[in-house]
Amino acid sequence: MAPKVFFIVLLATFMHAVWNAMVKKHSDKVIAVSGIVFGHLPLSIIAIILLPLPSIESIPYIIASAFVHQGYQWYLLTSYKIGDFTKVYPIARGFGPLVATAISILFLGLVLDNFIVLSIFLICLGIMAVGIFDRNFIHNLNIIQYSLLTGFFIGLYSLIDGYGARISLSAVSYMSWSFALNALLFPILLKFKKNKNIFKRVIKDGKQIFWIGGSLSYIIYIIVVWAFTQAPIPMVGALRESSIFFSIFIGYFFLKERITLIKIISIILIVIGVFGLKFV
Repeated sequence: MAPKVFFIVLLATFMHAVWNAMVKKHSDKVIAVSGIVFGHLPLSIIAIILLPLPSIESIPYIIASAFVHQGYQWYLLTSYKIGDFTKVYPIARGFGPLVATAISILFLGLVLDNFIVLSIFLICLGIMAVGIFDRNFIHNLNIIQYSLLTGFFIGLYSLIDGYGARISLSAVSYMSWSFALNALLFPILLKFKKNKNIFKRVIKDGKQIFWIGGSLSYIIYIIVVWAFTQAPIPMVGALRESSIFFSIFIGYFFLKERITLIKIISIILIVIGVFGLKFV
């Protein structure tokens, strides 16, 4: 991975940790997730107006991305109903790059150096360790199932967006259309999950997440998708998810969370994996 791509994605991981801390702190995760999804719209609309249309070849990817994001959001919200955010989210985010790596190698013909694969595995293990080593989590098969399914969709939409952006005229235009379609479909999903008046609830209790969190999330994922066009998707995906490293420190300094032995082990594994991706 080129140094420029590495350091830009690393910057995005810090920003990723910031908006995730906002979601983590919010008492209603449905409002928080909805605020992020709808918060993509302002910048997406500006980009759609100002930038050229995506290539015709990328349109199926845009549609697929929006629908796969519904699967991700469905299982994420379901996971939050039965499990704590601090247990569900690390498992899902850590499993996503493993899925992307496995599919890329087994079905898409990507060839990666063994040391790169090991580095990706260490990062993912470090991320997932925060949620895995918890007695209540281990004994709740439903939480494990939904967390892994959430991670599966993360890996899937990462691959779709990576390949879609590569054949599009612009990664920014591509993702802006995908975000807009996702925001249109998401209320339908919320109706199935019996969440009513979500727009009013976001306006009332989620304005900060909508404007700040949504804008940050938009910028971050645009950076990540651009990086997908510059380097192997599994490497970028794993580096992106190392944001849990920053999340631990944000949790300690701003959310009054303890740094446990498991979190220390997680930090060590992630740092080793990140250095492996940088210096391979």
